[in-house]
Amino acid sequence: MILRAVIDTNVLVSALLSSKNTAATVQVLERMITGEIIPLYSELIMKEYQEVLRREKFGFSSQRIAYLLSFVERFGILVQPKAINITLPDMKDVPFYETVMEKRIDGAYLVTGNMKHFPEKPYIVTPKQLLDMMDG
Repeated sequence: MILRAVIDTNVLVSALLSSKNTAATVQVLERMITGEIIPLYSELIMKEYQEVLRREKFGFSSQRIAYLLSFVERFGILVQPKAINITLPDMKDVPFYETVMEKRIDGAYLVTGNMKHFPEKPYIVTPKQLLDMMDG
């Protein structure tokens, strides 16, 4: 099963920080690399990835960041989402919501570690929920 998914920045950060290969966020990243999950992104999402992943507090190497971002750009799908008039608890999350809504017709999911930041919808899932669906 191949799924299309918008990956929230917190999932990438958590995966890169984790020392456990069994962590759900790490598994999502691995499945993205193996082609089981096709990342969907917009220009605004890519901009946020770059800004957040480069924060000094995380200590990610520039090579690691460059590899991940070039992977997303090369194997992911660039989406030009339509603006949606929605208010979210963190308005920086709007581009992620707009991108998933643009690709819902293709069965896209939004994978996040911050469920409370988004409306309760069946296509907005945690990394563990996504893995359970894929393995179901």
